[in-house]
Amino acid sequence: MQVAEYFAPQRTPGDRLPDPDPLLKNLTIGVLEVLAGVREVDQLARWLGEDAYRVLVTRANLSARARSARGVTAARPVHQILTVRSSSPADGVVEGVVIAAGPARTRAVAIRLEGWDGRWRATSLSLL
Repeated sequence: MQVAEYFAPQRTPGDRLPDPDPLLKNLTIGVLEVLAGVREVDQLARWLGEDAYRVLVTRANLSARARSARGVTAARPVHQILTVRSSSPADGVVEGVVIAAGPARTRAVAIRLEGWDGRWRATSLSLL
């Protein structure tokens, strides 16, 4: 093994990772709060891969512009997690969908978690 490979992020097998459901729930609430404008994207950065982080920053910026254009102030939404469905297509990978009911509408958040360096990281994030 080369020195650079040794210090690079290492994949973690699924049996050495915690239960992903609490992270799926909390990450969903965090993402919805970011889009509502009451949480900074940087607060979720440790759980997001680069692509998921960029997607969330872009969506947060679009949401902020939309609120500004309508003259609406950011307000903390209250969401209730209705269901969490997850499956593991490969070792150390979990794909989940979380359904959250908010004051205005119900949303679905699809998240792909991968085990890196002994913890879960969201490598893909989609909000419907």
